Amino acid sequence: MAGNIAIVSGSRTPLGDFNKSLSTLTPAELGGCAITSALDKAAVRPDEVSLCVMGQVLYAGEGSCPARQAAMKAGIPVEVPSHSVNMVCGSGMLALIDAHNHIVVNPTDVVVAGGQESMSRAPHLIHLRNAKAMGDSDLKDSMLKDALTCPYNNYHMGITAENVAEKFGISREDQDAYAVRSHDLARSAVKSGLLVEEIVPVKVTNRRATTIVDTDEHPRETSLETLAKLRTCFKTDGTVTPGNCSSINDGAAACVLMTREAALARGVMPLGYIVSSAQVGCDPALMGMGPVPAVRSALKKAGWSLSDVDLFEINEAFASQSVAVVRELGLPFNRVNVNGGAIALGHPVGVSGTRIVITLLYQMARSGAKRGVAALCVGGGMGVALCLARD
Repeated sequence: MAGNIAIVSGSRTPLGDFNKSLSTLTPAELGGCAITSALDKAAVRPDEVSLCVMGQVLYAGEGSCPARQAAMKAGIPVEVPSHSVNMVCGSGMLALIDAHNHIVVNPTDVVVAGGQESMSRAPHLIHLRNAKAMGDSDLKDSMLKDALTCPYNNYHMGITAENVAEKFGISREDQDAYAVRSHDLARSAVKSGLLVEEIVPVKVTNRRATTIVDTDEHPRETSLETLAKLRTCFKTDGTVTPGNCSSINDGAAACVLMTREAALARGVMPLGYIVSSAQVGCDPALMGMGPVPAVRSALKKAGWSLSDVDLFEINEAFASQSVAVVRELGLPFNRVNVNGGAIALGHPVGVSGTRIVITLLYQMARSGAKRGVAALCVGGGMGVALCLARD
């Protein structure tokens, strides 16, 4: 038995670049779009949903419980509860784990789970509740403060990528080569239409016109020569550049989950089943290595070995940690992120955990793969992973 909790559908928006095509839409609007599409694919009516769980990291200024906002925009009735979860980059995967655990206890329920994020809309903040007699007050970037800064070491997550590069001997050339691979694979997947089935087009209306966004915005043609010209962005003598780390993006993704029996009763063929999950902690200064213990733990719970796994999706926060994770686990590169990863496609922080699961499951279906593993590093020093199977 592959597992009893089924992911019967998955859908995501295109991933928009920072301040580009999707930047005028709220996280809830993006989430509502993904939820509506996932429900349609699963042939589930909004009034059949029992719970909605959405990951999101950047909440400031977006109103209370953005998950409920997204659910209601998708037509899910007011009687249906929702909650938002925040595990930084692991938020979208934590939402799926929450959904799985809910259904284990409530086997007749249908749950929507995913992630939503608009990094473009993250506001700048100032605290004015205590009077200040004189002097300047600084605005803080909520995106940096709440998503991209290590609160324990008080430095940018990019420094953790530099730490990983130094500790594990990942050279600038290693990182740039990995980034070129990510873009090449993503561009090939976009050109061949492989990603179309997982993407729901998004309508964006402004004062001038209405446009349809249906393609990931970030993948681009690049080369080792081009990337070698970029300056490092976190340490003057470092190796991490804007070209070999993930981009800042907007988007949403959602899945519909139910028991195997419920899916069979509905005549729905699931995308896959959750076999096991793992959440772990690690040194915050080396947060990018979180997938290593997370994958090992999830595999142990599933009773699998690395050689049993056909495909891996390991979120690409930075090329340095991606290369280090692949090397430490001993993964064959030809089974990892075969359609590119976050360096090319983008990394809207609350979304990526769901996005990589959807991408993995669709690729497993295309290739006939039976077992897959998805994992992410998590800011603050954590890792999260899922083992997934298809019949």
